[in-house]
Amino acid sequence: MAEHVPPAAGAVPAASSAASAPAASAASAASAVPPEVASDASDAASGGPADLARPRRSAATRAAILAAARDRFAADGYERATIRAIARDADIDPSMVMRYYGNKAGLFAAASEIEVHAPDLSHVPRDEAGARLVRHFLERWECDETLTGMMRVGVTNEAGAQRMRGVFAEQIKPVLAAVCPVPDEAPTRAALIASQILGMALCRYVLHIPPAVNLSHDEVVAWLAPTVQRYLTAEQP
Repeated sequence: MAEHVPPAAGAVPAASSAASAPAASAASAASAVPPEVASDASDAASGGPADLARPRRSAATRAAILAAARDRFAADGYERATIRAIARDADIDPSMVMRYYGNKAGLFAAASEIEVHAPDLSHVPRDEAGARLVRHFLERWECDETLTGMMRVGVTNEAGAQRMRGVFAEQIKPVLAAVCPVPDEAPTRAALIASQILGMALCRYVLHIPPAVNLSHDEVVAWLAPTVQRYLTAEQP
């Protein structure tokens, strides 16, 4: 019978060595993955309590990306802004921006997504429509940084300006439909209303002109509402 010879000290069994090779390879690959991507994947695989934190972390990452994108688009314009610069501003890996938004066009579309939640004026007393609309936009601007961010983008490049024009043309139209005495004039009246609303927003939230910033909501409404009311409901200029 052949004598059993014990392995030499420090020798690793072949099977163990072979099994360790894939593990080492996997560890090496994992080290090349951005930490947040690896963490997301780990959370999803675990299905445990960490998985519950992933949506919150993902939402925070998206918010950071979009905030950085609005600032960068405003500062550099659409053409000169880069994914790498936006990622640096958001303090994340550029691959995360690509993961969430695909490319710069997709990121700009997401960063410029605006919902003004224009109020339904059909149930508001007709002579209060202007005041209601002005107050609504003051409240919206002060609770949603997206609007201010896109205002900055709009005054620095054509893509942002076009987006802002589209938003107001589309979302103010239903408001006018409820009160405008001359439906064919709705586009013109919407532009006139935008001149008041956007003009005040530019002075108050972007340029920070002191008198405009210092006005209370009631004072802004008192000054702007009569003009907006006329644009909404006057039969003639």
